[in-house]
Amino acid sequence: MGFPNLIAYAWSLWVDGNARELVDRSVLESCPLDEVLRCVHIGLLCVQDHPNARPPMSSIVFMLENETALLPAPEKPTYFTIRSHEAEDWRKYMGRSENNMSITTLEGR
Repeated sequence: MGFPNLIAYAWSLWVDGNARELVDRSVLESCPLDEVLRCVHIGLLCVQDHPNARPPMSSIVFMLENETALLPAPEKPTYFTIRSHEAEDWRKYMGRSENNMSITTLEGR
């Protein structure tokens, strides 16, 4: 099954109890899994469907700095649900290959 975006994929894995599959093996070798999954959990809290349910930045910083802080269960993300005709359009788009490139050069004032 294809997913329209990374948030939908992450949410699906989270709900199924398989969030570990989001983590690249090279990261697992250098970082504890529970720490990575905590970051995924916090990320899902930040993209919840209802803006009022999303934690303020001060709470996010607190959650990241305090490993013992209890995290609420995330609710469904904003970009998880798509209408069936949008899903069909997405499948058509994914069937194509486009090789566009954009380069941005940052310069100081």
